[in-house]
Amino acid sequence: MTIDARLADQAMREALEKYPQFAPFGPRLTARALFQGAALMLEYERQPPRDMAGAWDFQNAVVKGYKRLAG
Repeated sequence: MTIDARLADQAMREALEKYPQFAPFGPRLTARALFQGAALMLEYERQPPRDMAGAWDFQNAVVKGYKRLAG
């Protein structure tokens, strides 16, 4: 699976509007190959604290935003 960088950037900006606390950690959308297909997920330049609230919701916002934009 190839990620469209333009759409990924747009989805990330939209999600960071709602979850700006994750911006300093350098999140980026990646695709991980699975046995069948791929999974979209976030990777960080610097890992946010484990107990940081909203991490799961932020990742979901980025992934769902990207899927919506990609059609």
